[in-house]
Amino acid sequence: MVPLNKVGGTVVQGLKYLVKHRRVRRGSAAVFFLLIFTLMLYLDFFPSKVDLKAGEVAPYDVTAPRSAEYVDTVKTAELKQQAAEAVDDVYTVDLNVILDVKTDIDHLTENIIQIKENPDLTEGEKLENLKPVLPFTLPDNAMKEIILGATDDLNKVAENINKLISDRMQQGITDEQLPQAESEILADIEKLNYNNSYKQYAVALAKEFLRSNRFYNEEQTNLLREQAMDAVEPVTIPIKANQKVVKAGDIVTQQDIQELQALGLLQKKLPWTNLLGSLLLIATLMSAVLFYLRQQNKEIYHNISQLYLLGIVALIVILFAKVLAAIEISRWPEFSDLFGYLAPVAAAGMLTAILLESRLAVLMVAVISLFVGMMNGNNLNFSMAGFLGGVTGVYSVSKLSQRGDLARAGLYTGLATMLVILMIGLIEDTTWQLMLAAATILGLTNGLLSSILTNGALPYLESTFGITSSVKLLELSNPSHPLLRKMLLEVPGTYHHSIMVGNLAEAATEAVGGDSLLVRVGALYHDIGKIKRPYFFIENQMSGDNPHDKIAPNLSTLILTSHVKDGGDMAREHKLPQRVIDIIEQHHGTTLARFFYNKALEGEHAETIKEDDFRYDGPKPQTKEAAIVMLADSVEAAVRAQNNPTSGQIEGLVRKLIKGKLMDEQLDECDLTLKDLDKIGNAFLKVLSGMYHSRIEYPDIKEMERRKSRRANNRK
Repeated sequence: MVPLNKVGGTVVQGLKYLVKHRRVRRGSAAVFFLLIFTLMLYLDFFPSKVDLKAGEVAPYDVTAPRSAEYVDTVKTAELKQQAAEAVDDVYTVDLNVILDVKTDIDHLTENIIQIKENPDLTEGEKLENLKPVLPFTLPDNAMKEIILGATDDLNKVAENINKLISDRMQQGITDEQLPQAESEILADIEKLNYNNSYKQYAVALAKEFLRSNRFYNEEQTNLLREQAMDAVEPVTIPIKANQKVVKAGDIVTQQDIQELQALGLLQKKLPWTNLLGSLLLIATLMSAVLFYLRQQNKEIYHNISQLYLLGIVALIVILFAKVLAAIEISRWPEFSDLFGYLAPVAAAGMLTAILLESRLAVLMVAVISLFVGMMNGNNLNFSMAGFLGGVTGVYSVSKLSQRGDLARAGLYTGLATMLVILMIGLIEDTTWQLMLAAATILGLTNGLLSSILTNGALPYLESTFGITSSVKLLELSNPSHPLLRKMLLEVPGTYHHSIMVGNLAEAATEAVGGDSLLVRVGALYHDIGKIKRPYFFIENQMSGDNPHDKIAPNLSTLILTSHVKDGGDMAREHKLPQRVIDIIEQHHGTTLARFFYNKALEGEHAETIKEDDFRYDGPKPQTKEAAIVMLADSVEAAVRAQNNPTSGQIEGLVRKLIKGKLMDEQLDECDLTLKDLDKIGNAFLKVLSGMYHSRIEYPDIKEMERRKSRRANNRK
C-alpha cells in the first residue's frame, strides 16, 4: 500500500508542474479574461435603471432624468383598429358569369327546339325526350304547350330572361343578395304578356340560371385596411424632465412601463442565450488574436506576461468606455446617447504599438472596437469610429521619436474621430447642430483622452511587465538624466566618445533594420562604468599623464575590463532597462585587450602569459544592436587615435576592425549577416566622412602680416 505522504507529495508536484506549464498558464489567462470581458459587456455596473412590473406596487418614486416622448401603443392600436374597421369589404364583379348564364340558357333553348322540330317523333315521344333535357321540373300541360307552341315564342322567352338576368347581374350579385335579386326578376316576369305555361317556364329559367357574380376580395380588402392603419399617426405623449413618472405606493400601470421604457430606465432582463452568445463571440475574437500571435509573433504568444499585458490594456479601455457610456446629460439626452464615441480605443492601439508591435495593435483596435459596439446596444457606428480613430493612433506612434509625438498622436486621433462622426451624421441625416457638436466635442475629447490614458498608463505598464518602450528610451536619451550629467561633468571625454558612438551606431542600425533608438541610448550609456576610474581611460587624460605607465599590464587589463561590470551595476542601480544593460555588458564581448597583452609579452616571464587573462569577461553580443555598438565603439576609438587620416585610411581601418571582430568570433552569437556587416561598414564611412572631412589650411597670423606688408610695398 502506497503511503499517504507519498501520494500527497506526488499530487503537489503534479499541481506545481501544471501551474508552471506554459500552456496551462496561457489557457488560464484566456479563461480569466474571457469571463472578465463577458461580465464587462453583459452586466450593468452602473445601475441607473429600475426593475418594475405592471400590476405591482411601486416601492419608490421614479423621476424622469430628462425630457422625452413615447408612443402610446395601446391608444395607437385602438385608432388603427378603428381605421381598419371603417374600410368596407371590397367585392369584385365577374362579368364572365353573365356570359356563362346566357350560354347556358341559349344551349337549353336549342336543345328544346331540336326536340320540338324533330318530325320523326310523335307528340308523346317529344314530351318524354324533353323531360331529361330540362334541368328543372314543369307541369305536363306546360311542357305540352311548349312542344306544340311556336318556336319564336320560345326564343322570345329565352331572350327576355337573358336580358332580365343580365341587367340585374351588371351591378353584381353577392350570395346574400341572390334571394332578393331572384324576387325582383320574378316580379318582372309577372309583368310580361305570357300565358301561364310560358310564365312557368320563364320562372323556372330564372330560378335555375340566376347566380351570384359579386365575390369578396380578401387580398384587396386587407391591403386597403393596412393602408388605412398605416395612415394613422402614432399617439405620442410627452414627458418633461424631473416629472414624477411613478409614485411610491401606486400600482404600476402599463402606461408607466411605457414611460420608463421611453426614458431608458427600465431594466431589461436578458435571457441566458444572450449571455451564451456574448461568451461565444468574445471567445472567437480572443481566439483570433491568439491565432494571429501563434502564426506571426510566437515570441509574444509564448510570453505569458505579455499576454496578460494585452488583456489588461483591453480591460482598461473597455472599463473607460463603459463608464463614459453611462454618463447622461438631462438637458441634452440626444447628445448623451452619442457618448459611445468617447471610447478611447486609440489608447489600446497606441499602448500595444509602443509596448509590443504595430500590426498586433491594429488587430487589438479592431477587436476592442467590436466590444465597444456590443456594449452600446450593438451600435456599429461606435465601432467604426473606434476602429478608424484607433488605427490613426497606431500609425501616429509607429515611429515615435520624441515625447511630443504622443500629444500629436492624440490630436490626429481626435481629428480622425471627428471625420467619422461627421460622415455617420451625414449618412443618418442627423441635425447639423447635433452633428457638429458631437464631432467637435466628442471627437477631440476622444483624442485627448486617448493621449492622456496612454501617457498615464505607459510608465506603470513598462515597470510592471519589464518592457522598454520608445518613450522610456526617449527619456533616457535626455541629457538631463543623472547618469548622463554625471558623465558630462566627470568624464567629458567618455561622454563625447559615447555621443560619437551613438551617431555611428544609429546610422548603421537604420541601414540593417534594427532598433535605432535603443542603439543610440545603449551607446550613450555603454561606458558609464568609466565614471568610477575616469583617469585610467585615455579620452579622459587631459594632462597627458597616463597612470598605466606605472602599473603592470595585467592590473591595467583588470582596471580596463572592470568598467563593463561597473557599468552594469550602475545601470541596475539607476533602474535602466534590461535591454540597455545588455548592451553595456556585451559591447566588448570577450575581446582581447591587445595593447596590454602585447606589453605583457614584452616583459619578463612571457611564457606564463595567457591570452584569456587579457580578455573581457563577456558575454558576446546576443543581438544585432549590441553588436553594432561594439563595432561602433571600436571604430570610433581607432579612428580618433589616427593623426589626420585620409578617407582611404579610414575605410581600410573600418573594414579591418569589422573583419577582426568577425574573425575573433565576437559576432557568432548575434543575428548579423555578412551582407549586414557590409552595410554597417558603409554607414560608418558615411558618418566618418562628415566627421573627418578635409579642411582648408589657413596661414598663421605672421604669414598674413608678411603678405600684407609685401602688398603695401608693391603699391609704392
